[in-house]
Amino acid sequence: MNVIKNTNFSFPNQTNFYKGKVRDVYSFENLLVMVASDRISAFDVVLPEAIPFKGQVLNQIAEHFLNATRDIVPNWLLASPDPNVSVGLKCETYPVEMVVRGYLAGHAWRTYKAGLRTLCGVTLPEGLKENDKLPTPIITPTTKAHEGHDEDISREEILAKGLVPEDEYVQLENYTLALFAKGTEMAAEQGLILVDTKYEFGKKDGQITLIDEIHTPDSSRYFYAEGYQERQDNNQSQKQLSKEFVREWLIANGFQGKEGQVVPEMSEEWVNQISERYIELFEQVTGKKFVKNISENILSRVEENVNNYLKSLN
Repeated sequence: MNVIKNTNFSFPNQTNFYKGKVRDVYSFENLLVMVASDRISAFDVVLPEAIPFKGQVLNQIAEHFLNATRDIVPNWLLASPDPNVSVGLKCETYPVEMVVRGYLAGHAWRTYKAGLRTLCGVTLPEGLKENDKLPTPIITPTTKAHEGHDEDISREEILAKGLVPEDEYVQLENYTLALFAKGTEMAAEQGLILVDTKYEFGKKDGQITLIDEIHTPDSSRYFYAEGYQERQDNNQSQKQLSKEFVREWLIANGFQGKEGQVVPEMSEEWVNQISERYIELFEQVTGKKFVKNISENILSRVEENVNNYLKSLN
């Protein structure tokens, strides 16, 4: 299967290249070209096998939601000249990620289960169980790490360290909660629950701007709404649409990204299963049919489409 594992393009007037966990970012004077690869990461480790169509899924879900939330906050996206590519404004990024949670799941649940009742300075009530709805959505920020793990941080620490000016941080919180409310509403229309997600922001010409991807399976967790309460009442696992099933498979096979641990071998069958889950997620989340963009040479297609877009700007 033709997948994008790595790119190494050289575009006219390119000023820089950065390889993220799953995205390759090409910088220009005022623009960023972001190629969504088919790499998959878990526990901050890039897994050895690429997942067919994963990059296209992520890129097109992000485009769907960025276009749907422009009335809430300006965002960086200008165009998507290829199914795997977003082109947008180059912004000065804030050094924190705004994680917002409506339910006690994932990292929040693991923290709670360990007996802690405070997460990123936010106090959680007693008596909750895994996947319970929180009284109100909470913001649990993290630092942005280029390598290794993002670290939990509180609002108080962010302000004390001067990472973000207070008036701007208040605006980031307001935008985060408004975006989460919109994402929750859009998820509900598709029979889904938006459990938790994260947003990244930057500044462009003094204006706070939403950047990167939003409401994708790499940045969000979804539950199916149908049967949610029944499963909670019966202490059953929730039916989810997220990358959590990959993490669970890794944990079951002895890998949590800790030193000395080896990533288990990923069979072709398992890789294809992950691909199918991502496509299912696209269709469930957007309500659109996923159209597989199959190319004989996916890298040549991406390069040609980006070059044609850049030429159109001149």
